[in-house]
Amino acid sequence: MEKVQPKKGLGQHFLKDKDIAEKISATLSGQGYSSVLEIGPGMGILTGFLLDRDFPDFKVIEIDKESVHYMKSHFPNLDKIIEGDFLKLDLDSCFEGRMAITGNFPYNISTQIFFRVLQHRDKVVEVTGMLQKEVAERICAPPGSKTYGILSVLLQAYYTTEYLFTVGGEVFVPPPKVKSGVIRLIRNDVDHLECNEKLFTSVVKSCFNQRRKTLRNSVRAAFELTSDSYPDFGLRPEQLSVEKFVRLTNWIEQNMVRSK
Repeated sequence: MEKVQPKKGLGQHFLKDKDIAEKISATLSGQGYSSVLEIGPGMGILTGFLLDRDFPDFKVIEIDKESVHYMKSHFPNLDKIIEGDFLKLDLDSCFEGRMAITGNFPYNISTQIFFRVLQHRDKVVEVTGMLQKEVAERICAPPGSKTYGILSVLLQAYYTTEYLFTVGGEVFVPPPKVKSGVIRLIRNDVDHLECNEKLFTSVVKSCFNQRRKTLRNSVRAAFELTSDSYPDFGLRPEQLSVEKFVRLTNWIEQNMVRSK
């Protein structure tokens, strides 16, 4: 594979270290799926190692036309390059059955990528990849951590999350000012939470939008309730596990004022 060169106007940080690319490729377990999608291949340094893994159904998606042209000319053995925006991609029409997602995720949409994964959690059974270290740590943070938040709870409700390793800026062209983290998410065995899942999401977001307040204050600000006696109301949202958020959701649903 030839040396990675930055392309003018792409506004991306391209991975240039082959050892790191190979390590990211190796984070995919290959268990429980035959399809793999790489998001934002750029100049294809990770793509080459993923092709070596010989997945039965491997595709990449790239929004930048210059990168698409580069990939087509340098990877003739790549069967499918999807030109477009992952956030608008219809996964069901592009992939049959269960799948994995990987990549050197663009910093500016990494959080949106994982919210999109949540929408397709019954299809996407594994996610690995590199993103801004701060976001990677937030996704994998345990309850009680200062970085534990909305994305932590919502993803950990359906996935086992693992922070794998940190990557410095020197492995990119041009080098970013922040470090990156590589993580892995594996779908757990939760088909449905034991609560109203739509309300669960609303409760989690409402609580963390006022994370400095106790649950009593944040919940009362978001929901009109008939009771004020929930036992965990003195806690702050970062102290609640997924299971405790499920219990809180059920209590809120039972004690919400119903409109006539």
